[in-house]
Amino acid sequence: MADEDAWSGVVVKKSRAMFDGSNLYRRLEVELDGGEKQKVKVPRDLWKQLEVGDRVSKAAGADPVRG
Repeated sequence: MADEDAWSGVVVKKSRAMFDGSNLYRRLEVELDGGEKQKVKVPRDLWKQLEVGDRVSKAAGADPVRG
């Protein structure tokens, strides 16, 4: 999914990993309103705010936000 795309959905899984051995990446798996599941990299602050079942959305060209 491109950064320019807009979407919204519900968090179904939270994860974090050190894919390159030095940077910690925080990801959400989001079930989009259309039923498709998408993995999304998010900033630390947003990752800490969200729990499974919370809604998250992204406007075209913007970062994901809660709600």
